[in-house]
Amino acid sequence: MNSSVEHPVRPGAYAADHATGPAPSPPRRPYGRRVAWMMTASGWSANQFSALLGAYRTEAGLSESAVTGLIAVYVVGLIPGLLVGGPLADRYGRRPVALLALGVNLLSTCVLMAGSAATWCLLPGRVLTGLGAGTLLAAGSAWVKELSSPPYDPTASPGTAAKRSGMFVSAGFASGGLAAALIAQWAPYPMLSAYLPHLVLAVGAGVAAFGAPESRPERSRPAAESGAASAAPVPEPFPRARFWRAILPVAPWVFAAPTVGFVTLPRLVDGGMTGWQTVYAGVATAVVPGAGLAVQPLARRLAARHRLANGVAGLLVIAAGFGCAAPAAATEQPWPALAAAAILGAGYGLTLSFGLTVVAALAPRARLARLTSLFWTLAYTGMFTPYVLTALSSAALGVPALLAAGALLAVLVCAVFVLLNRGRGGVTSPVPPA
Repeated sequence: MNSSVEHPVRPGAYAADHATGPAPSPPRRPYGRRVAWMMTASGWSANQFSALLGAYRTEAGLSESAVTGLIAVYVVGLIPGLLVGGPLADRYGRRPVALLALGVNLLSTCVLMAGSAATWCLLPGRVLTGLGAGTLLAAGSAWVKELSSPPYDPTASPGTAAKRSGMFVSAGFASGGLAAALIAQWAPYPMLSAYLPHLVLAVGAGVAAFGAPESRPERSRPAAESGAASAAPVPEPFPRARFWRAILPVAPWVFAAPTVGFVTLPRLVDGGMTGWQTVYAGVATAVVPGAGLAVQPLARRLAARHRLANGVAGLLVIAAGFGCAAPAAATEQPWPALAAAAILGAGYGLTLSFGLTVVAALAPRARLARLTSLFWTLAYTGMFTPYVLTALSSAALGVPALLAAGALLAVLVCAVFVLLNRGRGGVTSPVPPA
């Protein structure tokens, strides 16, 4: 690949924001944190259903294939939401698109609640969940990042601004699954009551975010809208090849790791958890993103030392998690499986931190939402990993052998990742601490 066609990126670009801001002198309030609660609602809605898979099999009588299909249709709604939400947010603004997506997210939970009486509602409910979550990830991530940066928040570091949306999503992943599982285990009408906390959270998040300002930069608005049709702004340079070299090898592992931790492993060991399968699934759903949150202090230190360190470390930790998951799956022991899930969650946290930081640093302001949605789309392709494991295990190898192969593949991808980026501002390039 000819690197001469790339635009140069200044030293430390992965930890720095573009200096161009929106309208001058905006109010300086903690809007970034207030808007980020919408991301928590998005993550909560995604994992509240995952923790209820066992309950739907036992309480609603759904078959294994039906439950697996309901997980898959979430991605069917998610990908279009991501691909459409980013361009819409760049054109019409982060605020209206994100608030509309939150409304769809709230509606999806209402439809899933109706599924307690009419199971056919689960299918459109899951599609709407994916559509709302995808659009909210695309528009909301850009909105949170911009409101967490100067001039809206002059005290926030560049690293914090880039990663805040991912951390609030992870908090939703962790708490949503656990809360739904505990309610389903002990509360009456579990297929109805397990969804009530998300309704409260989504409404509260909407109220908190409603007063936040629009952050879309003036330069990304259509010329006719801004009255500058005759003087089109010069677009910011975008190092396309560098972006793809950094993102493409890492992104699919962001969700390949956690879905193995809270979808594949609980299913393999639930035979020894009679009567407690739902609680165990909820604990696994909380442990995986919880570990991702726990490694963020380490992620900040790694990012301060080497530009690609979080990507390298994340892939190696994921390889270790797959390696530990293989014997846990072979012995069908729940506690080793939970430990492997925690390791996979740590790898998720490191790779997610790396990906969001790279996107925020390299994306021009006018294309931030679009490129953020592209990263999330690539990351969510990893959610198909449990179904690939199931298909291959029934056709050829067992799941333990496939997990071991996954560990080797992660190491191989890590080596390719280093080779692709070495000598082009590679792993030895230091950046300022976040």
